[in-house]
Amino acid sequence: MAAAAPPGASAPATVEVALPLPIPTTFTYAVPARVGVPRPGTRVLVPFRREERIGWVVAPGNDPPPAGLRPLLAVLDDEPTAPEEILRLCRWMADYYLAPLGVTLRSALPAVLSDVARDSLSLPSGVEGARAALDLSARERRLLDALAEAGSPRAVRTLRRALAMGSIWPEVRALAARGLLQHETVPPAPPPVLTRRVVRLARWLGDIAEREALLGRARRQRDAYAWLEAAGGSAELATVIEEGFGRSVVAGLEEKGLVEVADDEVLRDPFRDHGSAAAPAPDLVPTPAQRAALDVILATLDEAAPRPVLLHGITGSGKTLVYVELLRRVLERGRTAIVLVPEISLTPQTVTRFRAHFGDLVAVLHSGLSEGERYDQWRQLRSGAKRIAVGARSALFAPLPDLGAIVVDEEHDGSYKQSEAPRYHARDLAVVRAAMAGAVCVLGSATPALESWTNAERGKFVLASLPERVGGGRLPEVRVVDLRELRKARAEGGDQSTVLSAPLVAAVHERLRRREQVILLLNRRGYASFVQCRECGDVRRCLHCSVSLTFHRVSGRLLCHHCRYEEPAPERCARCGSRDLSWRGLGTEQVERVVAETFPEARLARMDVDTTSGKWAHHEILGRVERGEVDVLMGTQMIAKGLDFPRVTLVGVVNADVGIHLPDFRASERTFQLLAQVAGRAGRSVLAGEVIVQTSLPEHYAIQAALRHDYAGFAARELAERRNPAYPPWVRLANVVLSSPDPEAAAAAAEKAVAWLRPRLSGADAVELVGPAPAPIERLHGRWRWHFLLRTRSAAALTIACRALVEGFDPPGADVRLALDRDPVALL
Repeated sequence: MAAAAPPGASAPATVEVALPLPIPTTFTYAVPARVGVPRPGTRVLVPFRREERIGWVVAPGNDPPPAGLRPLLAVLDDEPTAPEEILRLCRWMADYYLAPLGVTLRSALPAVLSDVARDSLSLPSGVEGARAALDLSARERRLLDALAEAGSPRAVRTLRRALAMGSIWPEVRALAARGLLQHETVPPAPPPVLTRRVVRLARWLGDIAEREALLGRARRQRDAYAWLEAAGGSAELATVIEEGFGRSVVAGLEEKGLVEVADDEVLRDPFRDHGSAAAPAPDLVPTPAQRAALDVILATLDEAAPRPVLLHGITGSGKTLVYVELLRRVLERGRTAIVLVPEISLTPQTVTRFRAHFGDLVAVLHSGLSEGERYDQWRQLRSGAKRIAVGARSALFAPLPDLGAIVVDEEHDGSYKQSEAPRYHARDLAVVRAAMAGAVCVLGSATPALESWTNAERGKFVLASLPERVGGGRLPEVRVVDLRELRKARAEGGDQSTVLSAPLVAAVHERLRRREQVILLLNRRGYASFVQCRECGDVRRCLHCSVSLTFHRVSGRLLCHHCRYEEPAPERCARCGSRDLSWRGLGTEQVERVVAETFPEARLARMDVDTTSGKWAHHEILGRVERGEVDVLMGTQMIAKGLDFPRVTLVGVVNADVGIHLPDFRASERTFQLLAQVAGRAGRSVLAGEVIVQTSLPEHYAIQAALRHDYAGFAARELAERRNPAYPPWVRLANVVLSSPDPEAAAAAAEKAVAWLRPRLSGADAVELVGPAPAPIERLHGRWRWHFLLRTRSAAALTIACRALVEGFDPPGADVRLALDRDPVALL
């Protein structure tokens, strides 16, 4: 049944459909006379070129339809899957970030609704035996071998995950062109609904005579009926059979009209077995500072057009309690809420906290869930069964009616930025959605992004502050260890380790003696950053990216952290054949080995991308820490934010310099935020905390400000640094990247794009064009990259320039791509 216009309405005969394709237009289709006109937001099946595609109706078309217009094939929804408010938000996102509307809709909806098709690969008959004689690259051969071993066809998505090779589309296209594999587009399956077979009483027999007349001679049926009565009138069919009542007994009761067997839907709760059903939270009384911050937020909520609120609270100041009290007031008003967290690792802990207060009203949405779990949570939010959505970036699109509040926790975090089209920033989009809904948007952080801080200083955002830790706790004492002195002492013959300094080792020993816990941070995974030949200086590099390969000791392989290319660790230099190889740099694997050797009695856990690839790996590791089963937790930036463990009294930063010299204007800001956030994990209860920072740059202003817990001082200095040359927040920025498998084609395309755009940038609100130049990471995923920047103080002028480029410039060459990143968080 179609989601049709009301009877009697003069419905147009055509509709505009947005398809999730990189095409900046919508497409007009005729509505067959037998089909009701779908409302905007409804999914439809349409013919597109030689395929069938799923898209969304976004507007009525022109009436009457032009001759030869292709018709809709089917209307797939009874009710629009993109509610009006989500469709409106996607329109804004498409306009601001210069992305096709269909692509923005796909990013906003569960994959089971928005996937246009499933791509599968298979081997043509007769290819298997001839593979050995073919001239194939290692990646092509590996792909074909996987297809032959597992049997074909196989879904591209499944194959990519199994091979861990990153993008396999270059190999797919090359092999398909040679007739060595077949690529098919399979129509998507309907959204999964989990059911269970249930036996339910259809007729209650209260009269003894009636019961005897129907069941007197059928003893097993009488016993089964009595058992169902005692069970409350229904039970799973499998349970009934386990009790000894066979299927024939149930069938006999069905024939007599006493029971019915039906499929009941089972809603998947992704946290049912993972501690989210916590005991009710104790009633905590807000401190005066928390009460004042809450009053500021509630006063803003009462405004006709609520302004965003920047909640600047130092680590441990109780921002979560303010969020909880805000959500309580929002629910009392009959409205709904969204809570965003930056990391999947934080989601279980956050969900547990909010469910302790709001029970089953809380749903979770993030990419780590299965498609079925995510779809069930999404439907419960849309139906009103759940009224609070908690999750990472994509939870912003929860289909909640009458939205009252959006909370963006750790709003400064770079993971809120989407890395592929549409390249939206969830923090900024949260502000937009809240404004559209008349809701209040609360941005919380101990180290706010400088854009948010400047907006608060200018009065665009309301500022609420939590300047003290709850419970009388104090910020931890911070000590610095100069790694230059350690290296100098080692060069002079000392045995001082440059991984763990003597002060850090002594401090860890003391915490182990007191049965307290330690966090060690190094924001680089792997064992060694690169492998270098001592004879000729050659460094093993990725075949597809302009980066060195990272050595992973556990697997014994070299890995690219960008495209996932990997190869066995070498025994000889590939250039000169020398066996004198040096494993340079430092990663979390090496830190783990050093810590295990230095503290053999300690119970260790490592938390990085390599150890958290499993669905519940984050939750299991953090659960062990919370239960006191871990003495030392080591990891990358994912352990630096949001975690609250009262027995952590020492934080050690193994090397604070990682990332500070990256060719990116936010490098100093990210370094300060990381150090300040990880320092805030120590001493969050009555136990005093300490932080030891190892660095070769103790004089750097970002590190000095982190040592003093001085956000305002850092912000003032960093804002001054960004005035000349001008960078955000003083200007608006867009990063334009042109890429190609051919380095000369990429460079030529960038030069042509700049030459084409420059004469179109005149006007009062001038847009400055900077570049082009090779991107800092010049080659990525097998594509050479050149970029240039568009910079201006006017958001409107930047929109005009970006739209002119995206819609008017046609990149030269067969395989040249243009990617536009507005408001980039990194320029690498």
